[in-house]
Amino acid sequence: MAVTTPLFADHTRSFATNRYVYPVISRRSRGLSVGVNLNPDKVCNFDCVYCCVDRRTPGDRRPVDLAVLAQELDDLLGAVADGSFWTQPPFDRTPEPLRRFNDIAFSGDGEPTTCPEFPAAAALVAARRAAHGLESAKTVVITNATVLDRAPVAAAIDRFRPEDEVWGKLDAGTEGYYQQVDRSKTPLAKVLANLLATGRRRDLTIQSLFMTLHGEPPTEAELDAWADRLSDLRRDGARIRLVQVYTTARATTEAYVGALPRAALDRIADRVRRLGVTAEVYAADG
Repeated sequence: MAVTTPLFADHTRSFATNRYVYPVISRRSRGLSVGVNLNPDKVCNFDCVYCCVDRRTPGDRRPVDLAVLAQELDDLLGAVADGSFWTQPPFDRTPEPLRRFNDIAFSGDGEPTTCPEFPAAAALVAARRAAHGLESAKTVVITNATVLDRAPVAAAIDRFRPEDEVWGKLDAGTEGYYQQVDRSKTPLAKVLANLLATGRRRDLTIQSLFMTLHGEPPTEAELDAWADRLSDLRRDGARIRLVQVYTTARATTEAYVGALPRAALDRIADRVRRLGVTAEVYAADG
């Protein structure tokens, strides 16, 4: 039976006075995920219609300060290591099955791999995790895959341990729908090429968000095309370990975006399973 909690709805990227590091009780992590936000400037090379980042207020334009990031990681990881984290509101209300530290995730107000400090930050996360004796926690990078071909980014990811994870976004099967929902200057073909190249080197998790637009769900033709792209990636050698099929759960950039019902998400996940790939569904209601 799934455990639900109001904490799942709280993905705020502020914690105490921190600039970069924040804790989240995550459905997909099934426990504590320590977020690292390398984009407090709110700069992103996607402009997703379903984005939940409030870009009406200006971001913090200062360059990423690795010394500050290290101190914030030490403070939060230290509290996790000694157990005092779970005594702090609102996390003291976390159900017992979720009181586990799952990962440190590069996820924030933009695309983390476009940040020039991403490679150094990834190395820093690994070092501070080890220093606190928390090696069982994974590093996760949540990415739109647009710059995974950049040499420093690829090298940083190649230094990940086998148990660390890359979660790559794939919301569409056609360029037209991709531009409708993700609105990027990077073509879908490059996203697919980057997912393939990375997936040939290590296991991938694919994240796919589906929604209603003006009350209408994705067409069957679009869903067929999306499943075909997954099939193409696997055929060409990408190691896809999991596909996460989910929908909107918070306020979105565009008011015409709505959550897709669980039954519709289940049908999409069935397309994935028919390819021989594991799929997990995350509905708006948990």
